[in-house]
Amino acid sequence: MKPIQVLVVDDHDLVRAGLRLLIDAFEGVEVAGEASNGREAISRARELRPQVVLMDLMMPELNGLDAAARIVAADAAVRVVILSMSASEEAVLPALRAGAIGYLLKNVRPLELELAIRAAAKGETYLCAAVSRHVVDLCVQRTQASDVFYDRLTGRQREVLQLVAEGRNSKEIAGRLGISVRTAEAFRSQLMEALDIHDVAGLVRYAIRKGMIAP
Repeated sequence: MKPIQVLVVDDHDLVRAGLRLLIDAFEGVEVAGEASNGREAISRARELRPQVVLMDLMMPELNGLDAAARIVAADAAVRVVILSMSASEEAVLPALRAGAIGYLLKNVRPLELELAIRAAAKGETYLCAAVSRHVVDLCVQRTQASDVFYDRLTGRQREVLQLVAEGRNSKEIAGRLGISVRTAEAFRSQLMEALDIHDVAGLVRYAIRKGMIAP
């Protein structure tokens, strides 16, 4: 089989040299090229079309976050794995939103680096343990916060939420609940204020997450 091609991106020569030695030792994996900043990474990714780009976040000229977004936008077949010192929410979540399929800390063992590269090459998400815990904890915190908002809704507000999510307009909601259109609109406004969601699409997504309607 053709080896997995990896583009190594880091602004430190010694880091790139060390990664090259490690990666070239993995069976069926090889370094296709190197880049020292985000702009060069974009150019090299376009030129080499590697399966995996292993990239630092903090780099001169263009950071890894913006470079990842541009690389993925240009070619969805190229998978970006971030290799960083930071496991903070401010680093991890923007990287995943930018299109990175993996996230590793620089203190991981070589075996985990190999697993991440192989997973990314197959299109699978890979997060190292520390990052996974962080992402899960964040999701739990946000879910708990969402539950607090939901628990504060009155029974009538929940009825309105479901009807809005089902696509009913104010006149239809008023008819269903036996209230005036103005009252129905007031309930809708109160609902958006209580949930801090200010558009119908957001209410629909919220109702789906709460299991009130099917996707």
